[in-house]
Amino acid sequence: SSVPLIGSLITIMATHNNSIFRDIGAKKFIPGITWFFLILIAVCIPGYDLPKADRWMITINYDKLIHVGLFAVLATLFMHPISKSALSKKEKWQYFIKITIATAIWGLTSELIQKFFIPSRSFDLTDFLADAIGGVIALFFCKKYFLKGA
Repeated sequence: SSVPLIGSLITIMATHNNSIFRDIGAKKFIPGITWFFLILIAVCIPGYDLPKADRWMITINYDKLIHVGLFAVLATLFMHPISKSALSKKEKWQYFIKITIATAIWGLTSELIQKFFIPSRSFDLTDFLADAIGGVIALFFCKKYFLKGA
């Protein structure tokens, strides 16, 4: 079920008695939550329903580029509302780190979902690494473009 995963993401982003969702407004996180569920839907497509890739696409590891892109967008969509908040630059950076870690955990979880629950899909360590790299790319992108002058 995806509900515990959303709960985990919210828990990671929450501080003691002070929730970032309450302070910034949950509505500002709707794009990130929507993207999270779009990734979940893609993860749950059985392997036999996926389109066959051309040989050149396999050669360039296009699927790893897709993983990097999907997870970079996911992390960015959660970092952006935080960057616009009244938090200090240090607090924003700390949340960016937490979001990057949560993104990597979601990448690992999505691979485990594929291995144990989705027909004709399997765990792929390099997909997980690509997911984590996407989160790290978002971290440095958002640091450069969202935290400058903050």
